[in-house]
Amino acid sequence: MSAQAIQDSYPPAFAHCYGCGANNQHGHHLKSYLVGNETVARFTPDLKYSGGVPDHVYGGMIASLLDCHGTASAAAYAYQKEGRQIGDGREPVRFVTASLKVDFKRPTPLGVELVVRGMLRSLDGRKAWIDLVLTAGELTCATGEMLAIRLPEPVDA
Repeated sequence: MSAQAIQDSYPPAFAHCYGCGANNQHGHHLKSYLVGNETVARFTPDLKYSGGVPDHVYGGMIASLLDCHGTASAAAYAYQKEGRQIGDGREPVRFVTASLKVDFKRPTPLGVELVVRGMLRSLDGRKAWIDLVLTAGELTCATGEMLAIRLPEPVDA
């Protein structure tokens, strides 16, 4: 497992995301890690994130977790492809969501730890395609497909 969460490599100007930004005091602070050939994040939603089915998570929360984990996964795979370490002191790798498709497989229970996994489908230039799975225990609650686009590195003046 990578020692540092992928999101911890984001510079302060990019650490304000509600889902994963360290600098957002009201956010979820999702942390994603590269573990072998997949990425993993763990999150236990608070009871206030109840959905239409009693005692279950609302769909927007699930999409948010997949979104933040997907872009972090894209960054991790880009680091890996370039032979770099996350947080290596060089310009950080950042991706944004171009497309996110979510398939809700079953209601996601509240009060349990959710695990989000990301797997690289392909990385071509600035485009990364990530397959995502969200589970609660042994139950697959949602799957997703993301197209993430790498932000260009800033040009020195």
